[in-house]
Amino acid sequence: MLKLITLLINQYGFKMKFLPQIIFCILFIFSKSIAQDQSIILTTSTGKITGTLNLPHGTSKIPVVLIIAGSGPTDRDGNNPAMKNNSLKMLANELYMNGIASVRFDKRGIAESASAMGKEEDLRFETYINDVNDWVKLLETNKRFSKIIIAGHSEGSLIGMIATQKSSKVSSFISISGAGSPADEILKEQINKQPILVREMVMPKIDSLKNGLLLQNVNPILNSLFRPSVQPYLISWFKYDPVIEIAKLKIPILITQGETDIQVSVNEATKLFANAKNKTLKLIPNMNHVLKNIETLEMSAQMKTYSDPYLPINAELIKEIVKFIKK
Repeated sequence: MLKLITLLINQYGFKMKFLPQIIFCILFIFSKSIAQDQSIILTTSTGKITGTLNLPHGTSKIPVVLIIAGSGPTDRDGNNPAMKNNSLKMLANELYMNGIASVRFDKRGIAESASAMGKEEDLRFETYINDVNDWVKLLETNKRFSKIIIAGHSEGSLIGMIATQKSSKVSSFISISGAGSPADEILKEQINKQPILVREMVMPKIDSLKNGLLLQNVNPILNSLFRPSVQPYLISWFKYDPVIEIAKLKIPILITQGETDIQVSVNEATKLFANAKNKTLKLIPNMNHVLKNIETLEMSAQMKTYSDPYLPINAELIKEIVKFIKK
């Protein structure tokens, strides 16, 4: 913005009579560079799920991307209570700048959709899948949209690829930093880095849940992972294998993965690619899990990008997604 002001002053000269023209130019260009956010609501039996629609100006038909956030308390913008990076908000804004609409939403239980959660013991992985299908049905009613694309980030990739199977109205699917391994295997990989005492306590419990068996007499120190109310959700989540689910899709698929992602490795993307059919794989140098630019895997440097809401997201990611949607 400062460069813009300097450019305009140099062009017009710093004269008061030209001040209205300078202000108008600044406001016009600034308004075109920011997505026009509109609130959009999905009404469910347990409450309202709140989202944001970024809709470019005009009357012609345009594609719309339904963006699904990742696991945990991640909101529609890609943020959580501990870290703000605005990654998914930036993705939506970049799509807008390229004439592509988008909807991103707070999953039930998160941020403005907290009241739609219901009881934790009633939550299943399929609940999130069904919510995505309901969003697709809502988007179908908007005549501005020429086609619907689902884009899932991290855990949202698995949710999206399963939801896509259930709708003939979704024209293509985009996986962004999505795992190719089942959730129980990823959890075991993380636990393997812990002391042997922790591994001996946790591994058998993961196996039990994988087999659909609820746990009895969980040690209180493991409540954050295995409290009784979350066990049904884990059972429902562990039964899905991403490579099996992506193989069921017949529509065009774009698989994107950052090469400096410390949460999901390139190997996970290649697993998805090997099992998908109508597919494109894009490995993106110097992009991490929150879609920001970084050249190192060093933890402290990575964490700084997770909490920087002003650091732009990777430009090559945007280029590849836009090219895939518009081809």
